[in-house]
Amino acid sequence: MFKEFKYFASQPLNIRTLLITNLLFAMVLPLVEIFAGAYIMRNTGTPTYVIIYQLCMYVGVVLSALVNGLLLKWFKSSRLYAFGILISAVSLMLMMFIRNVGMVMICSTGFLIGLSTGFFWTNRYLLTLYATDDDNRNYFFGFESFFFSLWNIVIPIVAGAIIAGLDGKVIGGHTLSVNNGYQLLTVAAFIISICACIALSRGNFKSPESKNFFHWNFHVLWRKMLTLAGLKGMVQGFLVTAPAILIMKFIGGEGSLGLIQGIGGALTAVLVYVLGRIAKPQDRMKIFGFGLVVFFLGTLANGILFSGAGVIVFILCKVMFQPLHDLAYLPTMMKTIDCVKVLEQRDEYTYIMSHEIGLFFGRAFGMILFIVLAGVFSDDVALRFALPIVGAIQLLSLPLAQNIIKDIDTKYTPGK
Repeated sequence: MFKEFKYFASQPLNIRTLLITNLLFAMVLPLVEIFAGAYIMRNTGTPTYVIIYQLCMYVGVVLSALVNGLLLKWFKSSRLYAFGILISAVSLMLMMFIRNVGMVMICSTGFLIGLSTGFFWTNRYLLTLYATDDDNRNYFFGFESFFFSLWNIVIPIVAGAIIAGLDGKVIGGHTLSVNNGYQLLTVAAFIISICACIALSRGNFKSPESKNFFHWNFHVLWRKMLTLAGLKGMVQGFLVTAPAILIMKFIGGEGSLGLIQGIGGALTAVLVYVLGRIAKPQDRMKIFGFGLVVFFLGTLANGILFSGAGVIVFILCKVMFQPLHDLAYLPTMMKTIDCVKVLEQRDEYTYIMSHEIGLFFGRAFGMILFIVLAGVFSDDVALRFALPIVGAIQLLSLPLAQNIIKDIDTKYTPGK
C-alpha cells in the first residue's frame, strides 16, 4: 500500500489533483447514474419514463458541450469543471425535492442534470488530456476506475440502506418516507461536491489556445473515432437505466439495488487498478475485447432468463464491463486526439465536443429503440430484447478500435 501511495505521490501535480477531485465526485455519480432512475421508477412504475428521462439528460449533455465551447472564451476549463460538479448536485436535489413526478418534471430535470453533467464530463476530458500522455493514461484511468468501482460498492449499499431504513420511521411526530431518504442523500452529495471543487482549485491547469472549436469536416481517422463513440453511446444509456429498472421490477427495492451493485463492483475494483498499473498501451485491445464479450453475455443472460437470476448475471457483467471498457476506450480516444490535432492543427476541445455529439447519436439510438419496442409491443419486450440487440451491435467496436490503433501506429505517427 505504501508503495502505491508513493507512486501516486510521484505523479505531476495536475494528475494528482484530477484524481483526488474525481475520487470525491465519484461518490456522487452513483446517485446521479443509478438512484435517479430508481426514484422515477418507484414514483411512476413505468420503465419508459426512466428512458425518456435519460434521453432528455443526454440532450442536455450534448447541448452543454456546445455551450461549454463558447464559455471557454471567457472562463478557464477548471472553473467550468467545478461549475459542472456543483450544478450536478444541485440539479439532483431539485429533482428529489419536487413532489409531482410527472412527464414535465422528468423531462425538465433530466435536461438540467444533463446540462450540468455535460460541463463535468467535457472539461474532465479536456483537463485529463492536458495533464496526461499516452504512457501514463493506463495508470490514470486504472486509478480512477478503481475508485469509481469502489464507490459503486460502498455508495449503493449505504444509499440503499438509508433509503430503506428511513421508510416508515417516525421522527418528531413525522413519519418519514422513501423520498425523504433520497432527499437526505442529495444534501450529502452537495457537500461532497463542494469538497471536490476545493480539491480541484489546487491544480494549475492551462486553457485551450484556440477559441474556434466548431468544425464540421474531420480527418477520416477522427470520423472512425466518432463511429466508435456512437457504438459506445448506444449502450451507455442502458448502463445507467437498465439496472435500476430490472432490479426494481424483479428483485426488490433500493436495498437490493445497492447490494447487487456493490457485489458487482467488488469483482472489478482491484482488477482495474492492477491492470492500470501493469498493462501497456499495446494491451488495451485485449482488455477492450474482453469487456465487450462480458457485456454481451450479460445481455443474453437477461434476455433468455428474464428473471431475478438473469438480472443478477446481467448486473455483474455490466459492472465488470464498464470500467474495463473505459480503461481501454478513453486512452484510445485521447491517443486519437493527440494524432488528429497535429494533422488538422486544431485545439483538443474541438474533438472533445464532437465526441460528445457522436456519443449522443448512439445514446439516442439506444433510447429510441427501447421506446419503440415498448410502444409497439410492451415494456417487457423492450427490457428483454433491446439490451441483446445493442450488445451484439457493439461487438463491432473491437475491429473498429483495432483499425484506429493500427492507422495511428502505421500511417499517422509523426516520423513514420
